[in-house]
Amino acid sequence: MRGRLAEVRGALEEMEESAGTVESEAGRLQTEVERATGRLGAARSRADELAEELSELNHRAAEAREARAQLEINRAEAAARLNYLRESCVAELSQTLEEIVAAYEPDAEFDLEAGRGRVEELRARLEGFGAVNLMALEELGESEERFAFLTTQRKDIEDGIASTEEALREIKKRSRERFRHAFEEINRNFGQLFVELFGGGRGEMSIIDADDLLESGIDIIAQPPGKRLQNVLLLSGGEKAMAALALVLAIFRYSPSPFCLLDEVDAPLDEANIGRFTAKIAEMATETQFLVITHSKRTMETARALYGVTMEEVGVSKLVSVAFE
Repeated sequence: MRGRLAEVRGALEEMEESAGTVESEAGRLQTEVERATGRLGAARSRADELAEELSELNHRAAEAREARAQLEINRAEAAARLNYLRESCVAELSQTLEEIVAAYEPDAEFDLEAGRGRVEELRARLEGFGAVNLMALEELGESEERFAFLTTQRKDIEDGIASTEEALREIKKRSRERFRHAFEEINRNFGQLFVELFGGGRGEMSIIDADDLLESGIDIIAQPPGKRLQNVLLLSGGEKAMAALALVLAIFRYSPSPFCLLDEVDAPLDEANIGRFTAKIAEMATETQFLVITHSKRTMETARALYGVTMEEVGVSKLVSVAFE
């Protein structure tokens, strides 16, 4: 009996020891449970935070997808507008968009709205031009070819005008030189012949406008023997005739001619002047053949041959020629 009691006591002691151990383990487990519960609460809180962040990210992702979709739409619209702009540049301006952009210098003060208004204004003006002339390029080519031809012709004409003007200047220069030389020679001859025909006195010519020889008039100044110097228009009829003969013979002496026809030039002259006139004609007849129409017997006496008209019968004219040896 005592042995059994000892065994029961030993078992109770073991059980008490086991109960202490269980209590100790239970406390430890309770501590672990409490710790696990704390960690679980923190994990739930973190999970809630992550859930909120995930929701926010999902919202942002949705917005990003919508923005991307809108960007794709805008990109498609921009591509369509770019293609339309390219086609418009070629069709309306005959230039590619790249060529226009390369020639364009950006302006920092450029007003987009004003630019659009200007574009619309220009577009309206273009539309107001009416139908497009499909032959415009061909006509432009023909016009440019015609313009080039006319430009060449104009250049040739201008060169011709310049050459002609240069030739005229040279002609005028030579003409002035020749006129001055001829005038000086004839004036000298006139002075000599005037003295010979008048038996003295003085005769000379003067240019009215020395700056314009080719357009200037000429004054003839005469001073017969015993008279004062005066214009030839103030002389008597006979003196005018003698002065005119002196001028004509002065010209013939400068530039002789094969023939010279004088018609009644001796009519105003008296006998003495006719003698000087015929003597001068006979002197110059070595280079020029003079044909003189005259009624003066004194002049006829100087001739080498006479051709006349006589009327032996009334109303019947007869030509008569006489040659003097």
